[in-house]
Amino acid sequence: MKLPRSSKLLIATHNSGKLDEFKTLFAPFGLNLVSAGELGLPEPEETGTTFIQNARIKAHAAASASGLVALSDDSGLCVDALDGNPGVYTADWAGVPRDFNKAMQKVEDELRAIGATTPDQRRASFNATLCLAAPDGTDMIFEGIVEGQLVWPPIGDLGFGYDPVFKPDGYEKTFGQMSAKAKHSWAPEKPGLSHRARAFAQLVEVCCDI
Repeated sequence: MKLPRSSKLLIATHNSGKLDEFKTLFAPFGLNLVSAGELGLPEPEETGTTFIQNARIKAHAAASASGLVALSDDSGLCVDALDGNPGVYTADWAGVPRDFNKAMQKVEDELRAIGATTPDQRRASFNATLCLAAPDGTDMIFEGIVEGQLVWPPIGDLGFGYDPVFKPDGYEKTFGQMSAKAKHSWAPEKPGLSHRARAFAQLVEVCCDI
């Protein structure tokens, strides 16, 4: 499934922060991005129990409703000491309307409740699964993971979601302190730092004109 320059790609999200990240990632490839939110498409119920299942639900719903090729992202924070939670329920922990300050506090409270206070007890990963779906029902899956640890209190006001409490391995800054360029910059054979950038690098290799 190719994404030629100047073609329209529907980003299956109503999250403006996620849309901004995709605009940064796709900037070199000359695509015309539009979001499901901008088109007024309904948000499908995410009933899957894995990132792949939920990514497929969102991408296929958007592609079917719009007649466009659609790209979805299902991503989340997986905390080792919390048995992989919040995982696919990452956004749910933020409630409705979403409040990620409360969600970060909930993660911290649960870690403290089990005595997870040292860096080795606070291991976590950000996971991103991309699904590129066509209106005919076919799709492609790409996955990216970045390992790190959780810090407290939150540091930085860049990015979104749990970024201010996640410090990737090999860095002294949290995602909340890093610019979009630092996290998501992509180049051939340099997949980038973030989970989304790493999944995106795989998509580009297969679907875009480099």
